[in-house]
Amino acid sequence: MTSPFLTTTTVGSWPRSREVLNGLRDKRAGRITEEQFNEIADQAVVECIKHQEASGIDMITDGEQRRDNFISFVADKINNVDMLSISDLLKYVEDKASFEEILGTLDIPAYSLTNPAATGKISRKNPIAVDEYAFIKKHTDKPVKVAIPGPYLLARSMWVEGLSANAYPTKEDLAEDIVKVLREEIEDLIASGVPFIQMDEPVLTELVFTQKNANRTFMCGALTAKADANEELDFAMELINKVTEGMLGRGSKIGLHICRGNWSTQEDTLLKGPYDPLMPHLAKLNLDQLVLEFATPRAGELQALEVFKDTEIEVGLGVVNPRVPEVETVDEIVDRVKEAAQYIPLNRLFLNPDCGFGTFAQKPMNTSEIATKKLANINKAAEILKSEPVK
Repeated sequence: MTSPFLTTTTVGSWPRSREVLNGLRDKRAGRITEEQFNEIADQAVVECIKHQEASGIDMITDGEQRRDNFISFVADKINNVDMLSISDLLKYVEDKASFEEILGTLDIPAYSLTNPAATGKISRKNPIAVDEYAFIKKHTDKPVKVAIPGPYLLARSMWVEGLSANAYPTKEDLAEDIVKVLREEIEDLIASGVPFIQMDEPVLTELVFTQKNANRTFMCGALTAKADANEELDFAMELINKVTEGMLGRGSKIGLHICRGNWSTQEDTLLKGPYDPLMPHLAKLNLDQLVLEFATPRAGELQALEVFKDTEIEVGLGVVNPRVPEVETVDEIVDRVKEAAQYIPLNRLFLNPDCGFGTFAQKPMNTSEIATKKLANINKAAEILKSEPVK
């Protein structure tokens, strides 16, 4: 299960077209069928493939074109999960004034926010991503990365006390069945030959970069963190390892994406702080790769990677910022990668943006044209670095 030296890739999401946005709304309102929406999404995926192939990157995604955002789409995939709007969610939040204040400071339009909630015993109803992979493979010869929500992200967002407690007294109880659902999905993805499976766990950074754990989160639906961040992080690591147990070395690389939130172009609203407090916890994980954000000063110093220098784990290094229109130059990317190579060997680095280009369907971080240029410069930088001796 080897990969080309300095494989270039993206993280997942891509800006959605107006047709896709209209299709998502019409499907949710019952004005079109799932089949009719998929006809729209199929064309959008093909266009997304064209952009990524034009950039020259090695490994592509389907741009998550069928998903309204990186997590709430699972309401269509898992039995007994309902989609909550913000107004629905407010009914179950004790401190409503504080929650509304958080929404105001996070620079997220309410229409962009939906949250999946477990309303009974869950089980996998439809594939989470296997069907998406089957479609994209019909339209490209390039290796494909598939993104799915991680177990901790799902446990925190899907356990809503007033709705979930009858079936699952605690989020820890719910998490046991979430692990089962994800393991079923990963087994099928491996059997389908997916080269790279990426679990998304963005809330991990929120636990260590904010003082108020209970409500402060960029997805706004994750209301159930314990006051003790280390206790919560230990729980998250345990869940991730339960999902990956027995899955490694079977032909599909398994990675974990941990960013600082990708909901706003206003950098001052986003989480700040180095990865260092997370590293002792991440070192316990059984994974092939960590996909980390390092293209902004908010992410701290690259020296945090040194903890993995003598391990086998790879790092997907974030080298461009998906939230800004300025396109990083090839030289800037080359310099950044060389700096990272002081702490982790180049032959264990993938190069990618910090996060996706369209986390919320209604609020993309950038245009397809700028995203393509950013990816192209990542690829050009990798070609320059490949021509030099491997460190």
